[in-house]
Amino acid sequence: MTRISFEEMKATIKQAFLNAGMSEEKADVCARIHTESSRDGVYSHGLNRVERYVDYIGRGWVDVDAVPTLEKNMGTMEIYNGNMGPGILNAIFAMDRATEIASQFGIGLVSLRNTTHWMRGGAFGWQAAEKGFVAICWTNTESCMPTWGAKSTSIGNNPFIMAVPRKEGHIVLDMAMSQYSYGKLSVTRLKNEKLPYAGGFDKEGQLTDDPGAIETSRRILPMGYWKGSGFAILLDLISALLSGGLTTAGIDKFDQGSCGSCCQVFIAIDPLKINTQEFIDNALAETIAQLKSSVPANENGEIFYPGEQSLKTRKLNMELGIPVDDSVWEKVKELAGLK
Repeated sequence: MTRISFEEMKATIKQAFLNAGMSEEKADVCARIHTESSRDGVYSHGLNRVERYVDYIGRGWVDVDAVPTLEKNMGTMEIYNGNMGPGILNAIFAMDRATEIASQFGIGLVSLRNTTHWMRGGAFGWQAAEKGFVAICWTNTESCMPTWGAKSTSIGNNPFIMAVPRKEGHIVLDMAMSQYSYGKLSVTRLKNEKLPYAGGFDKEGQLTDDPGAIETSRRILPMGYWKGSGFAILLDLISALLSGGLTTAGIDKFDQGSCGSCCQVFIAIDPLKINTQEFIDNALAETIAQLKSSVPANENGEIFYPGEQSLKTRKLNMELGIPVDDSVWEKVKELAGLK
């Protein structure tokens, strides 16, 4: 397995984005987020997404010069048109605005319509937590998952993120509505591995742990079966209603790649407007202590809080280098003009 330093990966991705037509500043921020995603172990939305992103820019599906424009201000809530600009930059802007509003009112909600793929949604939970805010955010997507009981895709695999700031390590939940995201299927397949649990159906309609078979059938399994299906539908509807944008059905008709003209919602809460720091620290410490005191189901098993494994992976990859799939890395170097 090849490992690449954070600095080399970021510089290479940045050059690929510069070659695609992004400005210096925008390319730098987007390259940082892609690299941080791979650093934290979310390889599917880091280095592995660079080629597709460059392709979308080339097709005109992402306007590298666009910025969000305010459409409605309601005090604690603002609605923006993302103007099909870079999804990462639009999302960073939206979460920053949500935290600024929350600093004033205790809570802030910013919705985006007509934006593009934000890559790893968890990045924006970490962003808010770093500033001391509780965060909730999500996006809708094109249809890529069957609703429960169906064989064909009709609902989005809509990522949902929650984050709570904590000095010893933020608690961050970043989850898709499927048991495994398509990105996870791809990464597992590239490693020639099986999924730990069944993640979807094969073409014969049988539950399987073979990621390639699920990618072929496109019958990815909603988390919690019908519960994940229902969750995905409501996230889609609420994001569209809060932003005045497209539902999954509309994104399908728009047909400009993954998440083309999607809707996103960013909620930030200032916990110090409600509680003392002592109360917050005690609540977090008590919860983590109880989790860690759980008896593992497997011998020598370990219990993790949401986000803890990302921190462990981050530390390891910063020390040893970020692992890459050689074919993916060579392609990104080619896009950067380094071959």
